[in-house]
Amino acid sequence: MDSQTHTQTVSRKPASTRWRLNTLDGILLVIIAGFAVWLYARSAVGIHYQWHWEKAFSLIFSQGANGELPYFFQGLIATIRLSLWGMVFAGLLGLCLALARRSPWQVLRLPAQAYIQLVRNIPPLVFVFIFYFFISSQLIPALGLSDILRNHSDAINPLQAWLFGPAKLWENLFSGVLCVGLIAAAYIAEVIRSGIDAIPKGQWEAADSLGLSRWDRFRFVIFPQALSGIVPPLAGQFISLVKDSSIISLISIQELTFVGSEIANSSGLIFEIWLLVGAGYLALCLVLSFLFSKLEQRSQRHTVR
Repeated sequence: MDSQTHTQTVSRKPASTRWRLNTLDGILLVIIAGFAVWLYARSAVGIHYQWHWEKAFSLIFSQGANGELPYFFQGLIATIRLSLWGMVFAGLLGLCLALARRSPWQVLRLPAQAYIQLVRNIPPLVFVFIFYFFISSQLIPALGLSDILRNHSDAINPLQAWLFGPAKLWENLFSGVLCVGLIAAAYIAEVIRSGIDAIPKGQWEAADSLGLSRWDRFRFVIFPQALSGIVPPLAGQFISLVKDSSIISLISIQELTFVGSEIANSSGLIFEIWLLVGAGYLALCLVLSFLFSKLEQRSQRHTVR
């Protein structure tokens, strides 16, 4: 059986077979469960910590004073919103930077290369502080967005509320998206560039021989082949973006980490709340991993004939 037939056979396996746990999976689950039990026992004996899970769950599910969504889930939704818009912005900017890095024109290539090297060699926390306190405050007026982001007093429709959240937090969302997007774009650009560079030279020559324009050559020949190679590392970068969004809490943007910190400090349920915060990030990352695995299978099916 050749590799092509084997690949098609694997992709046609039923979902129950692909998701069946093997011996190693069982061993790992037992180890994780044993570690959780040990940690729970040591926290009660070693540091005399008393667990109050009932109170913790009561807090995170408590509605606001005006019947609002529980504060914990407001933070979770803010993280989802911040991550999704950050992915869109980082993906588009990363693609532009990758194409600029491969441009024959130095006026495009050098600034893109300088930006990528600068961002990748500055700690994300330092970048966030520099951007937020020295750039973001000047950028919003320069773009003419002050009235929309800072002084918006009109009622918003349900679609605006779903996409962008409360109007009073639009400036925070904009700054947060820019922060996480600008950081992630530098890494995404290198992922896309390396995927494009991995395409054999013969594919470029074949596209030229067909008389395709530069844009059609990239869109129909090169990028579909590069996509199957860049999806796995791209998935890792987007999942890292979700986790890195927790840094934004340090500039008082009310996402999951910021909300979890406030609830933990006010209630004294340090371990319980932070474990629930970690579970929230874990759930988001697992969903993303599942979606990207489906995208990877689809991209490979697109290239295998």
